[in-house]
Amino acid sequence: MNTELMQGNMACARGALAAGCRFFGGYPITPSTEIAEVLARELPKVGGKFIQMEDEIASMASIIGASVGGLKSMTATSGPGFSLMQENIGYAAMAEIPCVIANVQRLGPSTGRPTSPSQGDVMQARFGTHGDHPIIALSPTSVRETFDLTVKAFEFSERYRTPVILLLDEVIGHMREKVDLPTEALLPAEREPVEVPPEWYEVYGESPTDVPPLASFGQGYRFHITGLHHDVHGFPTNRLDEVQAWNNRVFRKIDNNLDDIVLTETQGAEDMQTLVIAYGCTYRSARQAVKMAREQDHPVGLLKLQTIWPFAEAQVRALSEHVERVVVPELNLGQMAIEIERVAGRKVHRVNRIDGQMIEPAEILVRILER
Repeated sequence: MNTELMQGNMACARGALAAGCRFFGGYPITPSTEIAEVLARELPKVGGKFIQMEDEIASMASIIGASVGGLKSMTATSGPGFSLMQENIGYAAMAEIPCVIANVQRLGPSTGRPTSPSQGDVMQARFGTHGDHPIIALSPTSVRETFDLTVKAFEFSERYRTPVILLLDEVIGHMREKVDLPTEALLPAEREPVEVPPEWYEVYGESPTDVPPLASFGQGYRFHITGLHHDVHGFPTNRLDEVQAWNNRVFRKIDNNLDDIVLTETQGAEDMQTLVIAYGCTYRSARQAVKMAREQDHPVGLLKLQTIWPFAEAQVRALSEHVERVVVPELNLGQMAIEIERVAGRKVHRVNRIDGQMIEPAEILVRILER
């Protein structure tokens, strides 16, 4: 292990490099710009490419193109840029192109407060682009976890042929912590190789894993890429059986692998009467509030959501069934709480702020202790 004092955004860039990222296309925007700055310096050293695009629409298009060409690719942005990326995120979902989008959230809407934290993009990460489609979104709670979940984002993207969203926030992106990063070489996930001759290749064909292998352009495999619904070769189709088959498969490849994709951590569940559920920077305040409550002999447990989407429904249901209340702190007006209430019902008690300030442990503690 190598010990360093590191900012969260730098950990994101380092995680991308460790995962094998070799292309970054982006546009600078607070509070994500350090990710681009680090990769602009480091990617050329490992044979990668960095390009500053004219805007976030082009940034998203560039990483789709780089991925089709065989490079692991990512971009980084914040709220206003994330909004601009939504159409091309939908294109990547439709065309099943692996790529990673880091969104370092800030207070909105519109320009908002560029250097103030928020968790206001949770629902946008899931439903920002139009149409029914699955998505994977991860949310780190520390600098080291930012490194780890960036690596995991690339793994999921390649394994399931899907865009993956990394939802940081201004606090996690800009804070500095002492971290121990692995010095040994990682073995990043690679794309499943194409093992059939070009004339047999179906870029959207059936597969035992529901993830057909993706051939890189230039390898001799001919296929079509479009944002329209398509047949197994990628050409546009209006056949209902082909449209429905595609929809079923892209949802199935996520739904059948929730044990792999949904990442959570639980503390204090053995005797809890109150459960606190948190993610991102708010988790840090929640962890301290739980510690304070237990010091006063209140049995409180804590569930950390590292995977935001797909929603950790099974884990939330199992833990919430046997508690009196569920406390959900968020730097929004209850975006994840909506999903938790769907599972846990009227047990849920919200703690919210949308003024650009962190929720303090004492605010969560009050909700834990009140009767």
